Amino acid sequence: MPEQNQLRPKWQLQFMQFAGVGAIGTMAHYVLLVMLVEVLGANAVAASTAGATLGAVVNYLLNRRYTFRSKKRHREALTKFFIIAASGLALNASFMLVFVKILSLYYLLAQVLSTGLVLVWNFVGNRFWTFNDAR
Repeated sequence: MPEQNQLRPKWQLQFMQFAGVGAIGTMAHYVLLVMLVEVLGANAVAASTAGATLGAVVNYLLNRRYTFRSKKRHREALTKFFIIAASGLALNASFMLVFVKILSLYYLLAQVLSTGLVLVWNFVGNRFWTFNDAR
């Protein structure tokens, strides 16, 4: 009988790995966000942006190595990764602005919603563009 992992398409396994790596990057993001807002009194949108930047660095390193096992040169992969991350950052900041400033949601709930919405964008962009080692 084939293992459960052999029954799933490659993209599903990669998505689960991507989400796991993302959880680590998100933890870095949220720790910085909460520290900046609660300890330093920073603006929630600015603090979220700083946290997302830290999370992006963590995600690049782990996704390149473990999720996609990419052999692309860092110059190419890192550039593409940060283009995807920058667009994800803009989406995140836009969602945070709408959720916090317009809808008056609590900033942590707003961040959870924003993170979920940006997750799909980041996976698709990184799988098919950043780390696509098509031969």
